Amino acid sequence: MLVAAENLKFSYGDNLILHGVNFAVHEGHRVGLIGANGEGKTTLLKLICGEILPDEGKIIKRNGINIGVLEQNGGYVSGNTVYSEMLSVFSEELAAVEKQEILASQLSECEYGGKEYAIVSAKMESLQGYIASRDCYNIDIKIKTVLNGMGFAEKYNQIIDTMSGGEKTRLKLARLLLEQPDLLILDEPTNHLDISTLFWLEEYLSAFKGAILTVSHDRYFLDKLCAEIFEIENKKLSCFSGNYSKYKVLKAEKYALALKEYEAQIEERAKLQDYVDRNIVRATTAKSAQSRVKQLEKMELLEKPYLPPSPPRFKFVYDVQPYENVLTVKNLNLQIGGKRLISEGQLGIRRGEKVALTGENGTGKTTFLKHIVSGGDGVETGRFVRLAYYSQEGENVNGENTVLSELWERHTGLTQTEVRSALARCGLFEEDMQKKVFSLSGGERAKLALCILECERGNVLLLDEPTNHLDLNARESLEKALKEFEGTLLFVSHDRYFLSVLAERVAEIEDGKLTVFEGGYEVYTEEKKKLKEKKLLEQERERLAVAEAEKQNGYRSKKERAEEARKKERVKKLEADLSELEKEEEEINSMLSDAAVLSDYKKVAELTSRLNEIKIKTDELYSEYGNLII
Repeated sequence: MLVAAENLKFSYGDNLILHGVNFAVHEGHRVGLIGANGEGKTTLLKLICGEILPDEGKIIKRNGINIGVLEQNGGYVSGNTVYSEMLSVFSEELAAVEKQEILASQLSECEYGGKEYAIVSAKMESLQGYIASRDCYNIDIKIKTVLNGMGFAEKYNQIIDTMSGGEKTRLKLARLLLEQPDLLILDEPTNHLDISTLFWLEEYLSAFKGAILTVSHDRYFLDKLCAEIFEIENKKLSCFSGNYSKYKVLKAEKYALALKEYEAQIEERAKLQDYVDRNIVRATTAKSAQSRVKQLEKMELLEKPYLPPSPPRFKFVYDVQPYENVLTVKNLNLQIGGKRLISEGQLGIRRGEKVALTGENGTGKTTFLKHIVSGGDGVETGRFVRLAYYSQEGENVNGENTVLSELWERHTGLTQTEVRSALARCGLFEEDMQKKVFSLSGGERAKLALCILECERGNVLLLDEPTNHLDLNARESLEKALKEFEGTLLFVSHDRYFLSVLAERVAEIEDGKLTVFEGGYEVYTEEKKKLKEKKLLEQERERLAVAEAEKQNGYRSKKERAEEARKKERVKKLEADLSELEKEEEEINSMLSDAAVLSDYKKVAELTSRLNEIKIKTDELYSEYGNLII
């Protein structure tokens, strides 16, 4: 057991958040923590980390446990470069390698068999075990594997303080992966990640040795990674075995069974009470009536199964049907800040189509949507098209307005009752009406923006990350509404489940090109896989063609031929030398595994020293070899 909770209770003032919470996270567990916005997920994580203390109950942790935590939007403040910051994770390992070299030097100067020799030898042996267990010689490979996978391949030398907030959060996650804690706590780790990075992260975490407790609204992520789901609902925590899809089935079954048992008890109690009412005053049946009274008194009353509040109910309709071709993009050249995003882009969208717009972060998806909304060059909209735009930044709402006035000022023809009803359907109720927009949570702000979008009654919806900040129930409600929407969609999303449910075609921005893939999201991912394999094959063919062309190169001068012959001779010599060194290294490693050799500390010191010499010499020869064969 790594972490457990016993009868946990926590309140913010008079507001009870958690009550009677019990759970345990064991070594190697993969746990997803879910619940509606405001149910207490982040509060529970803070209790586990000791940032706040429970009112009742306790958190139990294994002695010496190392917990790594990624908070939402919790990034770095650092003047270091990306690579040097990651290198600092391995300060102990680097110090151990440096200390080994010092001890090897000291050992060579000690008198064999003396007291000092024995002391240094013992230190050396202990240090070698540590270096082997921590894989200290592969630090550079570990760092580059994680940085490249997390999207920092071109940013090793960038100063962290110059990065965006999303990049800093992503870098914090990269550092946590390198630290390899016993328990990795992740609060919305898939935020700020593009789809290719998401796939990489899932694969990496699947092989992660420690336990993982993650809060996420990404259903694909929860299905791929988690083998257990903790749900916080109505201040209590329930545990379900399996991933998110399995949880949905188990929860429905659990509720149906609890409701059946509750209704059966209600029916049984009604029958018993009816019998008592009819027979308690009759002398002949009073005794049996008293028996039923005792049955009623002894019966443990079942609690009515909790039915959570209904999720938001979105509905998108429009007044006017547009012509068949609703949107045409022709020869679009789009740039921002001097950077070309799209060259000669072509895209046609017909009435009723649902098209996903994908691409890695920074490729220009949001800029493209805004260009369409503004009616920029290269964009034509069909007759009777009414565009409605959802912005992920929320710049189209006034933070100083109240929730009620923000919607009402846009649609003055509606009555106050109609405005309040529309907001309530989208999950904003009486207590939210007079809140300032700037004070809303991310989820509340998203619901307000979607309500505004509904009321615009557009027949072509342009959506930029509409599921951001929505909890799982709200996301599923939005999916249902958009699937039923008879109009046209062009949407950006990193939610792969959302993409899978809605997309009929996929338009991708990559390397300055706008490419359209016919078919849904699964077809797109399969096509991308094939294109990647084809590209690698073409690169290999190109390399072979260049090599063949060089081989078939025409006349070379006597001097060039002599230089080529000299290079070949040197390459041959280097290969022979490297082979000998590698053979010697294998022999030494074999000797160091011999108990008889290990008992001779002087011999161990000589062999270790020779290994270091071989490593230095091998690096030099490989460097020369690489330059010669380029």
